[in-house]
Amino acid sequence: MGNGGIDLIDYRIKKSEKFSEKIGELVSMLEHTRAVTLEEINRLTQEDLDYLVDEGSNTIGSLLIHIASIEFVHQVISFEGRDINGVELQKWQAALELGEQARYQIKKNNIEYYLNELAKVRKQTLIQLKERTDEWLFEEKYWEKGVPYNNYYLWFHVFEDEINHRGQIRAIKRILAQN
Repeated sequence: MGNGGIDLIDYRIKKSEKFSEKIGELVSMLEHTRAVTLEEINRLTQEDLDYLVDEGSNTIGSLLIHIASIEFVHQVISFEGRDINGVELQKWQAALELGEQARYQIKKNNIEYYLNELAKVRKQTLIQLKERTDEWLFEEKYWEKGVPYNNYYLWFHVFEDEINHRGQIRAIKRILAQN
């Protein structure tokens, strides 16, 4: 899909021989969502990534690490059947919660840092999804108080969350363009 060194975004949801049918479609959606996000951020400077609209907002950089943290947590829940542990929480807490702690801790990184973090987490997702079947997607589990969910929902939420935060990134970029 290259064009003179520039990757074009594929606007098709399709199957993949590397994955079971439904998982391949899910991966196609995850990868499309990521491609659009990467296109949105690929020319941002460190100053852009650290820009705060106001003292209560999140930076683009913190939103990007939040996207990676949500995917990581969903890996742990769906692939390992557990919640994140103390060491993992320490690494990801600011990104997961956003807000003041993220404004203080997640800054002064260049775009390559964020791209690498997103890529590392996604690589593990794809490795794990290759080992799963479509039946795994539909395995029912229960949150507290008996609320049912399945792995398909967890992974839908990963790209749903990314799309939501990409909207915030676009809004911040519009403000940056006015300054």
